[in-house]
Amino acid sequence: MGSARLVIAGLSGDSGKTIASLSILSALRPLRRKGYSVSAFKKGPDFIDPAWLSLASQSVCRNLDTYLVDPGVVLETFVRESEESEISVVEGNRGLFDSRDEYGSHSTAELAKLLQAPVVLIANATKVTRTIAAIIKGCVDFDPAVNIAGVILNRVAGKRHLRILSDSIARWTGLPVLGAIPRLGEDSTLIPGRHLGLVTPAEYEGDEDLQATLRKMAEEFLDIDALIELAKSAPPLSGVCPAERPMKAQNVRVGYFKDPVFTFYYPENLEALRTNGARLVEISSLADGALPEVDALYIGGGFPETHAEQLAKNRALMKSIEQHARNGLPIYAECGGLMYLCRSLRWDTVVYPMTGLFPVDLSMHERPVGHGYTSLRIDAPNPFYPVGTSIRGHEFHYSGSVAGALNAESCMQVEIGTGLGSGRDGMVRFNTLACYTHIHADGTDSWAPALVSTAAEFASKRRADDNKNNSKGGWLESEAV
Repeated sequence: MGSARLVIAGLSGDSGKTIASLSILSALRPLRRKGYSVSAFKKGPDFIDPAWLSLASQSVCRNLDTYLVDPGVVLETFVRESEESEISVVEGNRGLFDSRDEYGSHSTAELAKLLQAPVVLIANATKVTRTIAAIIKGCVDFDPAVNIAGVILNRVAGKRHLRILSDSIARWTGLPVLGAIPRLGEDSTLIPGRHLGLVTPAEYEGDEDLQATLRKMAEEFLDIDALIELAKSAPPLSGVCPAERPMKAQNVRVGYFKDPVFTFYYPENLEALRTNGARLVEISSLADGALPEVDALYIGGGFPETHAEQLAKNRALMKSIEQHARNGLPIYAECGGLMYLCRSLRWDTVVYPMTGLFPVDLSMHERPVGHGYTSLRIDAPNPFYPVGTSIRGHEFHYSGSVAGALNAESCMQVEIGTGLGSGRDGMVRFNTLACYTHIHADGTDSWAPALVSTAAEFASKRRADDNKNNSKGGWLESEAV
């Protein structure tokens, strides 16, 4: 079991992994029309890169993270999502051996070993020649169990630069150079970036032009045939049997924001809600003027700060959500969703009013306030998690509280990470929980059943109240007659 596969890893962050991965996937994309299917994966906690990988591969990109999710489940996910594909491309994160500790736990290297996948190293060649060979040789010797099988050079200055690099790598490492992407210049950024990384595909215009550019880059600068052959050298993954996921009848309606503002949802989170009996209802935070009839609301992350003016203008939806929350509607919000539910958001010199469900004022900072893996313990009652539950997640936010957060009721003790600050996360009010931490449903497997169960309880209570009110109305009407 297991398709042909490659891990695209870097010597560091910003080495060029994403551009290389997108170019490879874009070059393989025309083969889909010939029945040649491709799968894409992203190592680590990320939402933006997987969205671009999904676009390039025309498939749903899955995250593979052994901190958030048990390694056995990660392997099952890979096998299940790649078993019908001829080739899978896994983009790593940071440097190949980079991790949250000195042992390399949860690094791209450890993932490559778990998947038994050959690794292609992306090396940024800016202002360096022979030293690149020494660094690559060090990586090869650092952990012989990692199958480093080739190199792609990035930001190569010219033919002479490429010759010295290629000859040095061949002489001292024996590895083939499978591509050399030239230095593109300061004004030739393929995908615009901002404070959280790249812009999202939902906000980007020019997909076809980008795909054509990426395919051209692959044709001119990468040896796609050699990369495919290398991927085919991966051994079968034997003895892995992904667990079946039977779907329950969809008896409740769970709304979620789906628009250019809120796009940070792991596919598994939405799928877990469906599997546990939720019918998902898409809601636009920009266009919809009122909350539709739903039994719960899930607001993921995104960029409310860059759309704050438009969000603030849609007061009708904010008021509708606040009123439903006061009436007990279960709401689960992560990061951008938390920001949306607070009282205000300040960016530069402008303060934008938000929903106001939580009397907390936030401000955007120039540097990340919270960034990295989190570990939380539930220590107070809330609608979704039993007290004592431990949660692993991640956060990446430039916003932080300037007023109100310390006085808000919260349910999460932060053991690793930042959250709201002062060791707290997870604000609770009415039937709403909002936190900076993002969770992955495969790692926090109690989350989706709890949200759907809470939604069912709310729906049942609402029906009972409606029947009671209708009954009272009928009795009064008959007495009047």
